[in-house]
Parts: sequence; structure tokens; C-alpha cells
Amino acid sequence: MIFNLGLILLICTGLILIALYKYKEEGKTAVKYQELTVDSLIHTVDETFADILSKDFRELNLNRTETNKRENIRRLIRRNLKECTAGDEKAKEYIKDYMEDILKKKGGFDGDTINNIIAFDIPSRLKPQDKFEILLYLYKINYGKEGFHKLIENYSLDALKEEGEKSYYAITEDDIERVYYGENIYLSYEDKVKVLTQRVYQQYRGFGVIDGIREMKIDGVTGGVSCGNLSEVSENLNTDWDKYMLADKSLLDIWIFYHGKSIRLKFLRFPSEKELIRICKNIYRNNNPGFLSETRGYILNDMKDGSRVVVFRPPVAAGWAFFLRKHDVITSMDIRRIITQENGEMAIKLLRWMVKGCLSLVITGEMGSGKTTLLKILVQFIEEIYPIRVYEQVYELNLNKAYPGRNILSLRESPTVSGQEILNTMKKTDGTVLILGEVASHEAANYLVEISQISKMTLCSHHAETTEDFVAYLKIAQLRTGGFHNEELAEYQAAGAVNIDIHMENKNGHRYISRITEVIPYCRTELPLGLVEATREYYKRKTSPLTYETREILSFREGRYVFGQDFSPKAREHICGNLSVKDREEFLEFLEQKKEVPYG
Repeated sequence: MIFNLGLILLICTGLILIALYKYKEEGKTAVKYQELTVDSLIHTVDETFADILSKDFRELNLNRTETNKRENIRRLIRRNLKECTAGDEKAKEYIKDYMEDILKKKGGFDGDTINNIIAFDIPSRLKPQDKFEILLYLYKINYGKEGFHKLIENYSLDALKEEGEKSYYAITEDDIERVYYGENIYLSYEDKVKVLTQRVYQQYRGFGVIDGIREMKIDGVTGGVSCGNLSEVSENLNTDWDKYMLADKSLLDIWIFYHGKSIRLKFLRFPSEKELIRICKNIYRNNNPGFLSETRGYILNDMKDGSRVVVFRPPVAAGWAFFLRKHDVITSMDIRRIITQENGEMAIKLLRWMVKGCLSLVITGEMGSGKTTLLKILVQFIEEIYPIRVYEQVYELNLNKAYPGRNILSLRESPTVSGQEILNTMKKTDGTVLILGEVASHEAANYLVEISQISKMTLCSHHAETTEDFVAYLKIAQLRTGGFHNEELAEYQAAGAVNIDIHMENKNGHRYISRITEVIPYCRTELPLGLVEATREYYKRKTSPLTYETREILSFREGRYVFGQDFSPKAREHICGNLSVKDREEFLEFLEQKKEVPYG
């Protein structure tokens, strides 16, 4: 009896001890899971990569094949860790795949505890950034790089917002809430791991909160333009609450450029100025363009995918900021997707004949009006027998990728090779058509006037609002850098640099050609023989010198393209002289057809 009682007590004591031990272990595990954060996962990933990169595999006493295999993996990791920060998408995917494997093995989470890091299964606890990154992940699976575009399009997130007398473009937290709950989202465990891996990657080696947006097909991304110098402001705050309110309203927001619209992402921001500075220091580093220092307060460069990036820092700018402009390859883009208005087909034919006829063109317009896009597309109308040479400050057109198989060479200046040296050498490369890219400086304008005299055809873009402004800009460039001292002669030279000005407009995201203008330099004629007429003409030329005139060939009025004046006889003769017999007949037929289009 006593023995049985003792045995029962012993069993009960054992059960109690086991229960206490399990409770203690569960408590430790709970604490461990509560401590799981993105920062802790970043630490795990960093330690793993550091261990791989520093390990001597020869000490493992493996055979030569296994040792070489591990050495190759280490070289791949080291190279891709470096290249992913320059915008190399293949390197990014390699590092993300490796990180995902590390997180699954060493992250310390499972199907339940992963929700302690990001509350995937409790939408009310998800932050706007969490919801947006989940949406972007799902749309990327279905639409690839068009994912963000589809998301905006499906929910009209680019619609103009009005608040009292103010109107603006913005995507707000309410918009993200509406979209998220409208999608009826379900995530598997694998989906959750991939979303979490992207979060870890973008804070570890990526471009922070813009990492996922940056690779989408949009016009551009901007950061830092709303913050000013936060560090100076925070020193004057008295309480932690003031600092919290500053952090909440610091306006470290992201802006995107989408279809010509500047849209503020009010739901998304950099968590701190420190993170913004990290992005600014990394985003421009492709091909080692130099170091962004206080003495060199800005850097202009291109990324691995061809995007153009400009970074500023104090004291040149009030705060740290970057401007990323994307220029995607557009060989599959039909010009009819851009020129969609009434009589657009005739406008397209006009563009085609001007390019085939080798008229020199400048595409003008404000930022975001579609100049670069139109310039890329017009290249398809250049005869393939003509070698093309391109000079740019940074590589934006990427014509080699857009038109593989064509005879195209793109060049740009470097710290040791000037633009003038590039142009002098370009003359020896058998180029027939010269493309200058964007004329954004007096030096580039002077280059344009110079190459227009030696090439069969030139193309470029500029920000001028009118044809007169463009010619005036070239004239000033000639006077400042071209060695001219006579204004009349400089203007005459400038007017002869281009034949056609194609002006682009952007009205609330609607891009179109507002006008096509011909520039006609006056021929220098002798003075009249009569004394009175000669005297009158002489003083007319001196007091009101006219070196060129313009003709408006096409304009956009009331939602349709209308034809105005005809080409000058000289331009018409120039076009016909560069066409085959068959094309010449088609061009002359086109001139007759356009007479039937209603004039403005």
C-alpha cells in the first residue's frame, strides 16, 4: 500500500517536473520568437555571408572537386553582392535566392512564427508598407515588370485628387487599404518567405523602400526632395514626443514619375535620414564614377539597367536627394501607341517621311513630355544602310539594345576624355547619322551646330518651349563657346543646325505632339541695285536683322492633328533627294493626301 502510494507520488512528481520543463522551454521559445525581427534576420544573413567569404575551404580536407566547387560559389557570392548594389537584376535575384535559403535554414521561424515578423495573417496589424509590398509581390508574379503599372491602372491610383482649391497626384494609405482589401489576398508559406526575403534584402543590400518599385516599368523615382536637413531640425527638439512627431511627419516620402505625372507616395517613406543617405551613397556607384563628397556635391551616372541617376548632397543641396529616371528598351512599342489622336496616322506618315528624307530634327518639350521615347521610336524610320553614331552625357537611349543588328555606336565623355575629343574621333567612324541625345549645355549646343555641318542627318532633344527659344539658345552657345562675335552670323548658323522642331506636350499625363515647325534660314542675297532700295534694305538688315523664318507644318488643335503650311521648296527637295524612286512617288502622293486633311 505504502509502496503504491510512493510510486504514485513519484509519477506525479515526474509529470510535474516534465510539465515545468516544457513550460520553461516554451517560455524560452516564445521569447526567442518575440525577438525575431527583420534586423535579427539581416544579422543572420550577414554573419552567414561573412563566414562563407572568410572561410578557408582547404581546411575542410575535401577533395579537389568539392573545394573548387565551394571556391566558385564564394566568388559568385562576392561578385553578386557587389553588383546587386549597382542595379544588376540578375545579381539581385542570385543574392535573394541565396538569402531565402539561409532564412529557411537559420531564420528560426516556421509557418506560424513567421507572422511574428510580419503579421501576414492579421491585416489589421499590417503597416501600409507591408500591404504595398505584398501587393507588389503578387502583381509582379502575374505581370512581371508591368506589375506596378497594372496595379495603378486597375485601381486608378494615378487619378487627380482635389482638396479644396488644391489638386495633386498622390497614392495615400487609404488607397492602399482599399486596394489590399479589394484583392482578397491569400499567401502561402512560400509566398510569405519570399516577401520577407525581399524586405531583408532591400534593407541589407538593396535600395530600401524603393527597391521593388525601382525595377518596375515606370518613368522614374525620386527621394529626399521633401525632407530638407532633418538632423539640424532634430537638434532643436525638446522632447521625445516632438522627435516622434517629426519622424512621423518628416516627409521623407517617395515620389514616382508615371506617364508624365509626378505622384507622391504618401503611404511610403524612408524610416530615417540615415537610410536615405545610405541609398544616396549606393545608387550611383555603377562603374565607379567617383566619390560623392562635400567638394563634389553631385554625381550624374547611369545604372546597370540603363537608368539615369543624379544624386545630391550638402552643401550643394539642402539635404541628400536622388533622382532616378528609367529609360526602357522599346523596340516592341508601336508609334501608334503614342500618337493616338484623330488624324494621328497622317502625323505618323509625316514623321516617317521627314526621317527617311534625312531632315535634321530636334524634339523639344518639358521634362516628362516624351522626348526621349519619341526619339528612340523615330530611329526605326532611319534607313538601315546608314551607320548611326550617338553622343550622350550618360547612356539613356540604349539604341544598341533597342535595335540589335543595326550599325550603332554610342559614346560619351569621361573624366579623362572630353566631349570635343569624342566628337573629333566620331568623325572618323564612318557615321552617317549623328544623334546627340539631350542638348543640356552650351557645350553640347555648340557640338550640335558643329556636327550638323558634317553629317547627313542629326537628331537631338532640348527643353525649349518655342522654336525661337531653341534657336536663341544655340545662338548664345555659339557666342559663348563657339568663337562667334557677330550675333547675326551666330543666329544664322544656329538656324541652319536643324530643319525641323517637333514639340511635345504633357497635359496631366496625356502626351502628344503639339506642333511640327520647319526652320528656314534666309539665303544671303546681294543688296538691290538701286541706291534707295539698297539703302532701305541695308538699314533694315542692320536694325531688324532676320536670319530665319518658321513654318508650322502640323499642330494639335481641339483634340486632333491639323496640317498648316507646306514644306519649303528646299526641304521638299532635300527629302526627295534622299528617297528611292518608289519612296519618292509615295511621298509626293502623301503630300497630295494631306491636302485633304482639314486645316486649322
